[in-house]
Amino acid sequence: PAPAMSTTKPEHRRRSSSITSALKQVPLNQQSTNQMATSEVKPLSGPPRPRRKPDELPELYHSKGFWNDLKTGRWMLIPSSSFLLMLLPVTLYLNHNLLTHYGILGHGTPNPFAYLLFPQGRLPNGKYTKAWTDFLFLAYYIIFWSFVRQFVTIHVLRPLAQSLGIKGGKIMRFTEQGYAVFYFGILGVCGIFVMRGLPTWWYKTEHFWLEYPHRQMTLELKTYYLMQAAYWLQQTIILAAKIEKPRKDFKELVAHHIVTLWLIGWSYTIHLTYIGVSIFVTMDVSDIFLAFAKCVNYVNEDASAPVFAVFVCVWTYFRHYLNLIILWSVYNQFELIPASERQLFSPLEDIWMAPWMKWQIFVPILLLQFINLFWYFLILRILFRAVFSAGLKDERSDDEDEGEVEPSTEEKIKAVKGKKAE
Repeated sequence: PAPAMSTTKPEHRRRSSSITSALKQVPLNQQSTNQMATSEVKPLSGPPRPRRKPDELPELYHSKGFWNDLKTGRWMLIPSSSFLLMLLPVTLYLNHNLLTHYGILGHGTPNPFAYLLFPQGRLPNGKYTKAWTDFLFLAYYIIFWSFVRQFVTIHVLRPLAQSLGIKGGKIMRFTEQGYAVFYFGILGVCGIFVMRGLPTWWYKTEHFWLEYPHRQMTLELKTYYLMQAAYWLQQTIILAAKIEKPRKDFKELVAHHIVTLWLIGWSYTIHLTYIGVSIFVTMDVSDIFLAFAKCVNYVNEDASAPVFAVFVCVWTYFRHYLNLIILWSVYNQFELIPASERQLFSPLEDIWMAPWMKWQIFVPILLLQFINLFWYFLILRILFRAVFSAGLKDERSDDEDEGEVEPSTEEKIKAVKGKKAE
């Protein structure tokens, strides 16, 4: 008779801490976990496909030629292709300047490629206003952020992860969170710098409304706002087109990105960039600590607990305390807008602030707060269990372990044959 198969689980299987569980449930592009199918695997005709090494770059990130990448949208994932696409307007801009310099084109001929590369709408006093050509600027910098993201993740953070001893699927997750530290670290500092030059510095919320409308912007403010918009558009395109594998929190991320773009677009259109910068700062600074906590967790789970504790404090202050102050200001201080500026809604005349617009501002910020509260509940629940239960008890099932590599087809076939032999 065939020997009975053991049903006991391995005793020494690696288990992750509750901090790991907490970090997996909060936003910032968490990789989804696919379970191996349990159905019988039948042999395939022909020689077996070579098995990809667990630390090897996935096939999706290898170029199939510039034109193929351009047609399929893979250029957003291939840094060499996005770089070539990004280089084209720069080359044309420089060639136009050379033709003008040598008199082939008349002096004073406007360079059409400048609309892609630089903010437009400069006023005689040196400040800037919104312009239709801002859409061209956004289109170019979607390409720019695609290149930066993939270059940093593939050529900087991936080798760093491997040098730190990270293996398997954790490498991709480390690079995603490492890029979040990179991006939000830069834009978080830029946001604080821009906010420092505004009357709203550190949430003097009455100035969201007193000087309204804020039609004129400094170069720094306009560039910062459009770069943020380009980043979120690029992230949303990748998410909506499913160019990458959907994440575990796909629905929450879609809702978050839609609300974020709603806030960016409306605040820029209706001249509420002061309040927009304030919201950017609350989101970006907290995201730095979230992404950093995840990176530390991938390197050393034991070291992640104090970083996670700091992250919870930062998240609480920025994502909830400061955002609630902004909500309070919209609800209670909206009437500080001069009466002459909040009587009429006439988009063709660039007049927006009718009384009902108060709720158009309030609702998306409130929705953003609801999404943040959902994630905050998950964070606090796991933190509570980690502190008040028996140590850092693992809350996940055994089959949620990380870093496992799916067996090749050939190995699955051998496993099935072995079971039949028994």
